[in-house]
Amino acid sequence: MSNDVRTAATFETAIWRTSSHSGGQGDCVEVANNIPGLIPVRDSKRPAGPVIGFDPHAWQAFVAHLG
Repeated sequence: MSNDVRTAATFETAIWRTSSHSGGQGDCVEVANNIPGLIPVRDSKRPAGPVIGFDPHAWQAFVAHLG
């Protein structure tokens, strides 16, 4: 388990995108790919809410498992 703790300031530069599978409704998760060493994920309905950060390898494994 990583002890990497990031603050909200880490995500100020995040470029968020929603899944193309959300159908344009916005009821989906958003992910940012521009934070080095971290894949942040948030609820598109609560953009100011909590963010979960994944290690890039863990994120790849998660997405591969969904497919």
